[in-house]
Amino acid sequence: MKHVSLVVTAMLLIYIVALTANSILILLIWVDSHLHTPMYFLLSQLALMDLTLISTTVPKMATDFFSGRKNISQVACGTQIFFFLTLGIAECILITLMSYDRYVAICNPLRYSFIMNQKVCLQMAGISWAGGTLISLAHTAYSLHFPICGSREISHFLCEVVAILKLVCEDISAYEKAVMVTSIAVLLIPLSLILTSYALIFLTVLHMNSPEGRNKAVTTCSSHLSVVSLYFGPAMLVYMRPSSYHSPKLDQVLFMLGAILTPMLNPLIYSLRNKEVVGALKKVRGCCLNYTRVI
Repeated sequence: MKHVSLVVTAMLLIYIVALTANSILILLIWVDSHLHTPMYFLLSQLALMDLTLISTTVPKMATDFFSGRKNISQVACGTQIFFFLTLGIAECILITLMSYDRYVAICNPLRYSFIMNQKVCLQMAGISWAGGTLISLAHTAYSLHFPICGSREISHFLCEVVAILKLVCEDISAYEKAVMVTSIAVLLIPLSLILTSYALIFLTVLHMNSPEGRNKAVTTCSSHLSVVSLYFGPAMLVYMRPSSYHSPKLDQVLFMLGAILTPMLNPLIYSLRNKEVVGALKKVRGCCLNYTRVI
């Protein structure tokens, strides 16, 4: 019991940090005119997705622990599956589009403002949210229509498709193939596009004459690649392994990394290694201090 209490306390602390860090990042991008660029607009969308993603799991987990009740209705379970999948898939699409933004900015800078205009940025955000919603809706509805027999206990801290399928008492091999196809579409293909974009970026960076420009490009791209590994690594291990290789404990660790730790780490990765974000934070803090003195 003590061990569980420590885990829940740690999860709540992570949740508070993630909530604070992502909210601050969104606020900075919104109030600072220097951050009104395509890259930061897409980053604000990623922060919003992270903030929502972690809110689909930790509050429910903490409520169950402190109330002593560990049950969930079928409607609530379906709702959690839907939002979890929607946000996870939307983030994969958005990160892929963010890599394209960096490719255009570094490899084709003279046409950047023409290609990455406001309309295109809004379309990218819309495609990410809509793509995640539609794919998630299909999988949520289909996975919950299977009959469950025997134990209805989920060996997980959240309702999730893989955990639900383990309770199903009929042949689901056809649906498992559909899950694999979806995983290839939203994980493997985007990851291939991301790696291709960054391979072209690094080739361009090698030929840059300006050391300052080269360092800025490397810093930005290394931050993006760190985020890519945090998202795609755990997701591929969960959804692209055969069902016979799934372990409840390993799946829980992977989901904690992808759904809880990653939303906390992302804003820190982008903020601590980004001079523009740090500068915006200092500016806002300075304005707040001056406003306090005047009062």
